[in-house]
Amino acid sequence: MEFNTIVIGAGHAGIEAALASARMGIKTILITGNLDTIGHMSCNPAIGGIGKGQIVREIDALGGEMGIAIDSTGIQFRMLNTGKGRAVWSPRAQADRKQYARYMKRVVESTENLHLMQGWVEEILVENGAVSGVRTNFGTDIRAECVILCPGTFLNGLLHIGDKSFPGGRMGESASVALAAWIRKAGIETGRLKTGTPPRVNKNSLDFSKMKVQKGDERPRPFSFRTKQINRPQTECWLTWTNPRTHSIISENLDRAPLYTGRIKGTGPRYCPSIEVKIVRFSDKESHQLFLEPEGLDTDEMYVNGFATSIPIDVQEDALRTVAGMEHVEILRYGYAVEYDFVLPHQLEPTLEYKGIRGLFLAGQINGTSGYEEAAGQGLIAGINAALRVLGKDPFYLDRSQAYIGVMIDDLITREITEPYRMFTSRAEYRLFLRQDNAHYRLMGYGRQFGLIDDETFRTMEQERELVEKTIHTLEGMRFQYGNSSVTLLEYLKRPEVTFSMLSERTGLLPAIDDGVREQIETEVKYGGYLKRELEIIRRFQQAERIRIPPDINYDVLHGLSTEAREKLCRYRPVSIGQASRIDGVSPSDITAILVYLKKRGIK
Repeated sequence: MEFNTIVIGAGHAGIEAALASARMGIKTILITGNLDTIGHMSCNPAIGGIGKGQIVREIDALGGEMGIAIDSTGIQFRMLNTGKGRAVWSPRAQADRKQYARYMKRVVESTENLHLMQGWVEEILVENGAVSGVRTNFGTDIRAECVILCPGTFLNGLLHIGDKSFPGGRMGESASVALAAWIRKAGIETGRLKTGTPPRVNKNSLDFSKMKVQKGDERPRPFSFRTKQINRPQTECWLTWTNPRTHSIISENLDRAPLYTGRIKGTGPRYCPSIEVKIVRFSDKESHQLFLEPEGLDTDEMYVNGFATSIPIDVQEDALRTVAGMEHVEILRYGYAVEYDFVLPHQLEPTLEYKGIRGLFLAGQINGTSGYEEAAGQGLIAGINAALRVLGKDPFYLDRSQAYIGVMIDDLITREITEPYRMFTSRAEYRLFLRQDNAHYRLMGYGRQFGLIDDETFRTMEQERELVEKTIHTLEGMRFQYGNSSVTLLEYLKRPEVTFSMLSERTGLLPAIDDGVREQIETEVKYGGYLKRELEIIRRFQQAERIRIPPDINYDVLHGLSTEAREKLCRYRPVSIGQASRIDGVSPSDITAILVYLKKRGIK
């Protein structure tokens, strides 16, 4: 069996990787342990969120599938952070879990150049320092130039509930043990992380009269530029709180919680801790929010967001029954934790190719991240670069000034990953420019270049951008009487309380435009001065990124480096001066020493 690219794992990273490779004309095979769980949402049934929604918009602009999938299967859409500045507005949507997975399976099944196979990869074949294929549990060798490894939490996965532990990538599915052993044997540095999931409960056992309803937006905004309107029915979510009695029950049973008995060794996510960690770490808080989220339109299962746990099942029941509206709760699926191996991502290029083996790419939770969106963004970049390698073209990557995806990958390869990485808007220093509403302007050109965006979609985007520019120019030239003075509409729109709709109503001369274009115009006008300054900062940042560091540089003979900097530079092997400056332990004087060395070698 011969292909150009092999993708291992059909989660969110694997799907985007396989689709990108196949759509770029590359003969691709997607191998997964269970074809029935393609696109399965192992944890919460939602896409997007703060920082994450920006990634989904970027995936869509590059030609990925996640945005279209959630637009097609979402059951509640909300724009988060609208009470704050537009730099941090973030879209989020509840998904119908089963519909989302079915949608993704239909897409991968119907994609040209993409083949599917149920099975387990036990070994990656390497010849002369480059990938040559894989060996499956059937003893079959499949040949390919590139392999994209997207195993999620399955590498040596170990599930925990109370004092019970058993192998598994997620509940009901086997762990990938042989492949994990091959990774260690190949000399790839790995670590151990942990994540968890909360119980799922029966909707009919809840008393919603004791909870606070949470509705979606009246006019839901799509994730995908290619979706014109959301017409799906919107459902409700519900909000309730834990209380001191809840915390007391959990505290009294910490001696049975695997996170505190030493049974779990891996580090969990700091920003999404288990409920038992919350009550210990935030012992001064008397309550924590719980969101009751429907798993879909045709099921009574609800997801208890905020109650991830691995405490024993009797403690889960007792604790939840102290929560308002959950006094008679029926748990359908108990919460549990999963420990798994991950690869220390400093070993990767910005393209997500492993530095030690040509043609081996890694994407998703194997790189130390958490979240569907982070995984999908990596999968798309890995899929594009695998295809470019097969085609003999230059690699592609995004830097911190271009995309949240670029911020994420740069963080992964320049920082020590000691806990599951999660994207936040605060991680992006250029977030005013990297907004969720302009992702298609920023990145769709790349998607078109790789053949992942069709001509009509790209042309529509260009026409929209021209409309924004033309309308802003029109605002500059139109004046009207405001108080005792005459002002341009542009000056008037800069006022915080003024909206584009107010201008249209007042003048009757401006074109009727959709919400997305209106938001673009308002943002460009109101934040014009800040954007101009940020773009100047980005220009200086990009100058440092363009100063490349030769891959064969010998830091051991480079004078002027501190011992810590020498150790970190040898470990991380940064590709540019900009990247080197972001490594912990590398000081400005160390950067100066590198610049002096490059100048002596005649490298500009």
